Amino acid sequence: MIMPDRIASIPAGGARLKILLLLVLLGLGLACWLAWRDFQRFADAPLALQESELIDFPRGASFSSIVDEMRSRQFSNEPQVYWKLLSRQMQVASRLQAGEYRLEPGTTPRQLMSMLAQGKVVQHHFTIVEGWTFRQLRLALAKEAGLKQELPGLDAATVAHRLGIETDNPEGWFLPETYAWVRGDSDLGVLRHAHEAMQRALEQRWPGRDPGVPVKSIYEALILASIVEKETGVDSERAQIAGVFSRRMQIGMRLQTDPSVVYGLGETYDGNIRRRDLDTDTPYNTYTRGGLPPTPIALPGLAAIDAVLHPAAGNALYFVALGDGSGRHEFSNSLDEHNRAVRRYLIRRKQQ
Repeated sequence: MIMPDRIASIPAGGARLKILLLLVLLGLGLACWLAWRDFQRFADAPLALQESELIDFPRGASFSSIVDEMRSRQFSNEPQVYWKLLSRQMQVASRLQAGEYRLEPGTTPRQLMSMLAQGKVVQHHFTIVEGWTFRQLRLALAKEAGLKQELPGLDAATVAHRLGIETDNPEGWFLPETYAWVRGDSDLGVLRHAHEAMQRALEQRWPGRDPGVPVKSIYEALILASIVEKETGVDSERAQIAGVFSRRMQIGMRLQTDPSVVYGLGETYDGNIRRRDLDTDTPYNTYTRGGLPPTPIALPGLAAIDAVLHPAAGNALYFVALGDGSGRHEFSNSLDEHNRAVRRYLIRRKQQ
């Protein structure tokens, strides 16, 4: 027989169990809610950045190593599980891309994950200056921090061969322009882009050249453009200077241009060109040899190329600097006029 007090004790114990279970569930729910709130706070709270920072995630880096890098740089001290949960929530876990990224103050973990998924890596810029020689270009590339260096130890002929340039001297074949590169790119890669840009520019412009221009090939146009580039001090005079050289070539007159002589002197040039330099024969001495030098003498810009393909009309065969600091020249039709212009130039130089 079941006693009445025994009967009463059963529901009381069951109620306590239900209450305990309910409390446990409420506790778990509260803990989950607090954890979710903390995760959301983490995902949308700015990283600990006081200023712009660059961070590099190399190829093959694991997700854990990316998070470890963030923690080692003290950008975030949150547990790794939060980062993994965020990447899964955003469905980007398998799309994170290696590279160099710029983190600005205010960047959140969510924004960082989006950057990594979209591959918004830092783009650096390298500018090739009009009138540089290939040697100067190489020296500038060697100073570009973060650019993989492949050129050291390669001579000019090897560089030309690797880029598909048909001559052993790649002088002139790189278009002066600003080129973007990212960490992991190489100096040789930048040269390849610049060479391809120059090829496109020449091939696009060559068919539209003026009738009667004396250059017979794209390469001759490149050579003459490099001379025009080095001789020009004022942009507006490029076509005039190109016209002078074009007329000289048409009548078989020597170009007699100092920059080509300087190029032929190479590293022996000390900043001053002397009479003996003009008289000493080299393949680049346009005082002692007729026609164009064997290669370009610098990197010509598009304006110099256009001037050679569309030279200014006129009768001038000579030009000399005014010597007034403006970079401009005085153009002459005859040698007598030119000699008088030279004397005026020398007088101005003495007065300075």
